[in-house]
Amino acid sequence: MIAKETKANETKSREQRIAKIDGMMLRSMIICGANRLAANKVRINALNVFPVPDGDTGTNMSLTAIAAAREVEKLNTNDILAISKAAASGALRGGRGNSGVIFSQLFRGFSKSLENSGAKTIGPADLAAALSNASKTAYKAVMRPQEGTMLTVARHVGEIAEKTAKGFKDMEAYLNELLDAGNVILKKTPDMLPVLKQAGVVDSGGEGLVVFLAGAIEGMRASNPKVNDDSGQADDVVEFSAIGSISPEDITFGYCTEFFIVTPNFSEVSENRLKAFLETMGDSIALVADDDMVKVHVHTDNPGSVMEKAISIGPVTGIKIDNMRLQHAEHAQAAPADAPPAELKDIGVLAVVSGDGFSEIFTELGADFIIEGGQTMNPSAEDIAQGIAQIHAKNVIVLPNNKNITLAAKQATYLCEGKTVAVIETKSLPQGVAALIGYMPDAALEHNLAEMENIFGGVQTGQITNAVRDTIADGQDIHEGDYIGILDGKIVCSHEELDIAAKELVNIMMQASPDMFTIFVGADAKDDTTAQTSIQSYIRDNYEGCELDIAHGGQAVYHYIFSAE
Repeated sequence: MIAKETKANETKSREQRIAKIDGMMLRSMIICGANRLAANKVRINALNVFPVPDGDTGTNMSLTAIAAAREVEKLNTNDILAISKAAASGALRGGRGNSGVIFSQLFRGFSKSLENSGAKTIGPADLAAALSNASKTAYKAVMRPQEGTMLTVARHVGEIAEKTAKGFKDMEAYLNELLDAGNVILKKTPDMLPVLKQAGVVDSGGEGLVVFLAGAIEGMRASNPKVNDDSGQADDVVEFSAIGSISPEDITFGYCTEFFIVTPNFSEVSENRLKAFLETMGDSIALVADDDMVKVHVHTDNPGSVMEKAISIGPVTGIKIDNMRLQHAEHAQAAPADAPPAELKDIGVLAVVSGDGFSEIFTELGADFIIEGGQTMNPSAEDIAQGIAQIHAKNVIVLPNNKNITLAAKQATYLCEGKTVAVIETKSLPQGVAALIGYMPDAALEHNLAEMENIFGGVQTGQITNAVRDTIADGQDIHEGDYIGILDGKIVCSHEELDIAAKELVNIMMQASPDMFTIFVGADAKDDTTAQTSIQSYIRDNYEGCELDIAHGGQAVYHYIFSAE
């Protein structure tokens, strides 16, 4: 009797094993992984090594994963390659911040491996190859990869996957083994990066990766899960300025029309024909073709004709049509319907900016399009690509003004068609201002790039904000609520009094003997007028040879941003 029960249990155990992952299971895994990541984003954000209220790794990874999950949720197919490509495409367009863009490259490398192998289902060997290729693809996307980050976790998981693939027949057990390996290497990240050990945290991107993997494992047995509609919404979504600084006469065609065409094996000939047709219908054309889906963006006065053409090619989804003239009328006088076509200028500038004051400054200096974004509010690659498409120019210069937006800006260049796009790697708003001061609309693109990069490189950026927790960072003993001074990304001082911390930061910045010092007042500094007066008086009394300027920045997170040049 006992022998029969044991044999029956063994048979049942074999029946419960998951020998292969098919397309629908992969779909569930991606959706559940994204949902779990979204549920843990606040905790992951809190792992930011700096004790400042701008840790957004969890938010960026969550929004990227949700973008991938929304694409696979649209599909009802067991085609594993279709599922992986949809996820990679969604992550590509939705990638936000450095962590999100790196995460999107993991999706891309995973999908490419499946495409190259021609796998119909995923077994241990297929998964090992896909995870290994995902890691390699992500490493290639980063100019200077740093160990102790999510890249390390991804690589280690891929290596363990290759070493242990032959020992597993159950994919669920295999993935749990890889999750354990990911957690082991995650705990070691503080030993690889001193800043992590100093702050007493593990790498936030690596944490996001293992959280996603844990959710994906849960998804293996989930029945038709849905993307959490609240994930990555509300305050986490960057406000995309659909108007920017476009004047009414720039709106030659009134309807911003966007959609996806589902069409497998979309050839280069078909792509060229569609582009040629769109050119007869309008401007600001962006056409991005994956293997089985085409993203179309066009400004036109005849969206109906455009949609008819699209439907003749394949099923259409994700339709979005906005009347730009009506949108503009909310902010300024609308363009007349019979406005003559504006001349296509040579160079345009897109800037990612935080704060109404900075938006006005960048507009006055010649930026053609403003995207509201920055700390805690990183625009996606698609947000930036859409902004580029709306600039009526042959060439576009992008100023990310934040090191965490640079990768998304570069990724956006691959989503744009028909324009030359150059990203100047400004890491702060003052650097962006300086670069734009050196911009000459009538000069050649190459001249502008060289001049703007030369100018912004000589700018120091100081920032004053509050610490959100007790920690030791950059040698500073910091307490929650302290005002901390950051100079070009490094914490250099802290104090419980705002004006004292600010004056200490001023002294450090003045060691370089700048000719010009600018204070950009933030949105949270409106009640700090006494401290502001004290800081200004201090600079005028102690640094008479330096010209002082005060400007309204309106930026979030930072009470003051200082610029010295």
